[in-house]
Amino acid sequence: MRSFILGTDWGADCDDCVALRVLSRFVKKGEINLLGIGINCVKEHAYASMKAFLNLEGIDVPVGIDPRSHETDGWTWTENYQPRLAKLEPKLSNDDAESAVRVYRRAIAEAQGKVEIMEIGFLQVLGDFLRSQGDDISPKTGYELCREKVERIWSMAGRWDVDGGREFNIAWTPLTRESSSYIFDNCPVPMTLLGWEVGDSVITGDKLSHGDYLWQAMADHGYTNGRSSWDPMLIMLAITGDPKMAGYDTVTGKATLEADTGK
Repeated sequence: MRSFILGTDWGADCDDCVALRVLSRFVKKGEINLLGIGINCVKEHAYASMKAFLNLEGIDVPVGIDPRSHETDGWTWTENYQPRLAKLEPKLSNDDAESAVRVYRRAIAEAQGKVEIMEIGFLQVLGDFLRSQGDDISPKTGYELCREKVERIWSMAGRWDVDGGREFNIAWTPLTRESSSYIFDNCPVPMTLLGWEVGDSVITGDKLSHGDYLWQAMADHGYTNGRSSWDPMLIMLAITGDPKMAGYDTVTGKATLEADTGK
């Protein structure tokens, strides 16, 4: 059975909620293992709301947060769906979560076989993991763990339909740009990048029951009639494991990102 780790900018948009619904279904069917989740967009109720959503979905997964994700270069956003969900876990706070890098390191070091990473948010956790040094979890660096035990990284990243396209997940802040540029230049395993242009016109959630907590989360974020499907499409692509089988044409090559511009 294939094993995955998920990185998500939980709270930045509601397509992450849809992606978690899709992913949870595969976990509950016993078709994949989900070894951990790293939140790379952290507001006040990030951890509690994530744990609440996972409980509602019926799965229990280690969750870590990125303590640097507040470095958003002046960009602010409301929590939208997080406060309502967090009320279901009133005793939890971000202080109860360990770092996302430790979640990545432990999941990969302790996995019996190869691991695949799905990234549907900012890439700084992945970058910090690659640059991490040996610790009490493993004497190996993150780069060594990735090279030896990660099969592939699947990422909703980039805009590839225009020359020099800038895309939110990898280009929004200096932190995300630097991390993304580092990863593209140094990642020791193959990456499959699903561009913004692919999921933008595919709408998910418009037929959900209004009694569904997923619909409520989307409504709290301002999308009562569905949302673009960037993140759930990346999840489906990763779980399919073969872009051609999933119906995609692919281009194979070297991706680069200018850290100062995000292009």
